[in-house]
Amino acid sequence: MSPGPLYPPLARKFHDARSEELISDFWKEDGTFRKSIDRREGAPDWVFYEGPPTANGLPGVHHAMARLCKDVMCRFKTMTGHRVVRKAGWDTHGLPVERAVEKTLGIQGSQAIQEYGLGPFNEKCRESVWSCKSDWDEFTEKLGYWVDLDDPYITYDDRYIETVWWILSRFHAEGMLYQGHKVVPYCPVCGTPISSHEMANSYQTVSDPSIYVKLKAAGADEFFLTWTTTPWTLPSNVALAVGRDFDYVRVRHAGQVLILAEARLGVLAGEDGERPEVLEKLKGADLLGRRYEQLIPFVRPEEGKESFVVVEADFVTLDSGTGIVHMAPAFGEDDYQVGERENLAFFRPVDANGRFTAEVEPWAGLHVKKA
Repeated sequence: MSPGPLYPPLARKFHDARSEELISDFWKEDGTFRKSIDRREGAPDWVFYEGPPTANGLPGVHHAMARLCKDVMCRFKTMTGHRVVRKAGWDTHGLPVERAVEKTLGIQGSQAIQEYGLGPFNEKCRESVWSCKSDWDEFTEKLGYWVDLDDPYITYDDRYIETVWWILSRFHAEGMLYQGHKVVPYCPVCGTPISSHEMANSYQTVSDPSIYVKLKAAGADEFFLTWTTTPWTLPSNVALAVGRDFDYVRVRHAGQVLILAEARLGVLAGEDGERPEVLEKLKGADLLGRRYEQLIPFVRPEEGKESFVVVEADFVTLDSGTGIVHMAPAFGEDDYQVGERENLAFFRPVDANGRFTAEVEPWAGLHVKKA
C-alpha cells in the first residue's frame, strides 16, 4: 500500500494560505463532506436549504458572517448524530438582477422593459445571474463552507417554480390563503413591491413639505387641526387618531374654533408669542367617535366601512404636529393596522407607478410627489 499524501504537521498557530489549500485539497481527495452525510445513513435527518445568494453580485463580509453561522450549526448537528443534508441554492430573480440588466441596457422602468421585450429581457437576466458564480465558488471553498454545490436549487428552474406553485396549491386547498392588503416598501419606477434587503442600501434623507390641515367637525362650527409630512395622502384620509389619555383643548384662533392637543398649542402662537383663547379642555377619550367632513371628496367610502371618524391610536405623540394624526390606511403600516381594527374605509387613488388615478381630477396622471 502506497502512503497517502503527506501533510505538514499543524503548528499551534498558523495563518498561511498554503495550509488552507492543503486542508481543502485533503477534503476534496478524501470526500470528507460526502462521507459526513453517507456515514449517517439511517440517522435522524436535519435538512438545510441555504437561503440563496444572488450570483450576479460579489460576496461580501456579511455573507461570510452568515455562512459561518450556518456552517457551525450544520457541523454541530452532524456531531450530535444527525444526517445533515446541505443543499446550496441560487436566487436568480428579483430587482437586484433586473436593475443590473437595466443599467447594462441603458433602460429603466417596467414600460421600457416591455418595449425592449419581456422574452429578450428575461434572457439577459438569465445570463446576468451567473456573472459572479466562479467568485462565489471560490469564496465558498476558501471559507471551508460545506454545502452541496453540485446539485443546487435554482429559483428560475421550472422544477423550483412548479414546486412553489404546488405548495401554494396545498395552502389553497386547506383554505389557508386569503386576499387582502399589506403595506410594504414599493418602487414606483419598477412598479413592484420590494423586500427589506432590496431596500437596505436605498434609504436617503430627503426634505418633504409638511402642512397643518383643518378638517371641519360634522354638525359643529369648529375644526380638528392635524399635521402631515405626506400631503399627497390627504385624498386618502379616512380617519383622525388621538391619544385617549392626552389633554386636548378647544381654542379660538384667528376667528375660528380649533381642536388640538394642549401640549401643542405653541404651533398657533403668533409672532408676538400670543397664545389662542382656550374655550374648553378635553381628554382624547371625549373626542373618540366624533365625525368630521371629508377633506377632499374624490373617493367615496365603500358600503359597510367606517370613515371620517376620530379613533384611538397608541402611536400618537405630543413631540410634533398637533396631537391629532391624519390616517390613510393604504399608505402606512400603523394606519393600516388601526384601519383593520376600526373597520375603516380603504382609499388608494394611486396607480402602480405612483401617479394619481382619474378620481383625483386636478392631478390625475401626475406623480404624487410632484402633485
